[in-house]
Amino acid sequence: MTSTSGRDTEALPYHHYDEVAEQTAALVIRSYSSSFGLASRLLTAPVRRDVHNIYALVRVADEIVDAPRPGQTVDQRRAELDALEKQTHAAMATGTSTNLVVHAFARTARRTGIDESLTAPFFASMRMDLEWSSHDAESLATYIYGSAEVVGLMCVHAFLADEPHRKARYDQLAPGARRLGAAFQKINFLRDIGADSAELGRRYLVGLDPERPSADTWHRWLDDIDDDLACAQQAIPLLPSGTRVAVCTAHDLFAELARRLRATPPQDACRHRVRVPGPAKARIAAAAAFRRGAPRRATTAVNA
Repeated sequence: MTSTSGRDTEALPYHHYDEVAEQTAALVIRSYSSSFGLASRLLTAPVRRDVHNIYALVRVADEIVDAPRPGQTVDQRRAELDALEKQTHAAMATGTSTNLVVHAFARTARRTGIDESLTAPFFASMRMDLEWSSHDAESLATYIYGSAEVVGLMCVHAFLADEPHRKARYDQLAPGARRLGAAFQKINFLRDIGADSAELGRRYLVGLDPERPSADTWHRWLDDIDDDLACAQQAIPLLPSGTRVAVCTAHDLFAELARRLRATPPQDACRHRVRVPGPAKARIAAAAAFRRGAPRRATTAVNA
């Protein structure tokens, strides 16, 4: 059989589909996240591929719950999310999917040891976004675990895929990964507090009213974030050498964002999304590469 391009499709090995799936996942992170995209470029190629595959699935699920199409009901979005979870778990079992993003994720999951103990809490938290408009301390902790901490744990699986003694190393690194994921999520809650309330009808951070934000409560949440970041930072030297610069860069980018949020009056932050400008991001990445003793390959990626 000959394709319209003149290439013999029977001669194409099955891994061509794998490559297309992983290229699709890489496109997702480039299109949606400048911060994580920058940090991921500092990973070694095999780990970078797996992190892209993880992020792409997370992003697709986020789109289902946060960006409904006109006229789409909550029940329809829930059905889409349920279908995505079913596709994901089936692909993790079989190694293949007709959904390119799911196919890429499943390849990473099977290669690195990610299982349903991490994906099921993730989808449960995504489902909470369709059902909860505000949280108490218990529901927020459950939500953050599933929406952010397990993503950090998935990345640890990717980091350790080729290492011996993976179980012991995973247990060593998991607490720091969870704290870093929690910090990222809480920072995003603060940064997006206005849009989450006005556009999505959600209030995540307990005690913080987006219409009349208390400065004391605002800074208490930032203190909590600083604690998470400090604990996560202690684990960075324990990471595999090819991942330290990237994780340090991500950590430092969000630490800078937290610093800017602390310097911004809460009322202003609720009206205008606080950002780290591109040149500042590049400086932070270069400093992380220098501090963690990155090889020339990593510093070149920072400046690309």
